[in-house]
Amino acid sequence: MTHVVVATRELANRIDPVVVALLVGFAVLALLAPQQAAESLRFTVDALVGVSVFLLVSIAIAACAKASGADQLIARAFQGGRARMVLAAALVGALSPFCSCGVIPIIAALLAMGVPLPPVMAFWLASPLMDPSMFVLTAGTLGTSFAIYKTFAAVAVGLLGGFGTLALMRGGAFAEPLRAGVGNGGCGGATVRNPKPVQWRFWSDPTRRERFRANAAANLLFLGKWLAIAFFLESLMLAYVPAETVSRLIGGDGWTTVLGATLVGVPAYLNGYAALPLVGGLIEQGMAPGAGMAFLLAGGVSSIPAAIAVWALARWPVFVAYLGFAFVGALSLGLLYPVLA
Repeated sequence: MTHVVVATRELANRIDPVVVALLVGFAVLALLAPQQAAESLRFTVDALVGVSVFLLVSIAIAACAKASGADQLIARAFQGGRARMVLAAALVGALSPFCSCGVIPIIAALLAMGVPLPPVMAFWLASPLMDPSMFVLTAGTLGTSFAIYKTFAAVAVGLLGGFGTLALMRGGAFAEPLRAGVGNGGCGGATVRNPKPVQWRFWSDPTRRERFRANAAANLLFLGKWLAIAFFLESLMLAYVPAETVSRLIGGDGWTTVLGATLVGVPAYLNGYAALPLVGGLIEQGMAPGAGMAFLLAGGVSSIPAAIAVWALARWPVFVAYLGFAFVGALSLGLLYPVLA
């Protein structure tokens, strides 16, 4: 009986819920609407092939950063005066190869090490919004100008949060940012605490070559499954959501449209990569690009999974400030998109 329980647990751990959801979605669609199932499959495969070059480049960038140790350069951003630290943290956060899940242990480690909250908040806000992989995929799905503006927006949101937190702390806020019992463990914490020299020629080291292979495979699975389910959902949206309905609800260029996209971005957001083709489909159906930008910014920082992780790590005043900076930044930069882009 014990062996059966262990085997069942191991099988459950190996089952990927995203892949299962995708397969179940296709199966249900095949039963209810066989013609649309075939069309969605064709759409998904064609879309994956179309973005494959950008996908492979993004995977190579992330794997090289991990194998060479370039991701450890993040530790150098948290030195010097607080204003300079905020600026450096926002820039590094927007350009670093860390995924949203990898940011959490790093933030815990930085705060436990005594790094001031303002630069940590700047990094925390900027990091989920943009990284080299995200830039390449954003350029491939929404255009280079959109990707460049989103990079600028990631830095701007980080600076807003960092300097905003600095101003609040001068008034006595955030004396104890972490929840009781939160440690500084995790692989991200070790990266910050013990930075090592970068070995750019990592292919000469068998261990680093294996690290590159493992990271590339993991990223291929991660990005591939999320993009697949995103393109599947996009095919359903294009098939069943009338363009005039989208245009009426979130189309146009008014500030209320951007406000609505900012509010909707939190619960509707799936994943930084999965949201790209979905926003592309919405823009094709009439969504204003500024609203699409606000949706990506708001959702990237404050999606429900990310918000839950932040809530588990930080005390409620920090959590509220985190959401507040994300909302104000997304709304402001979405409104400014037609002017600055």
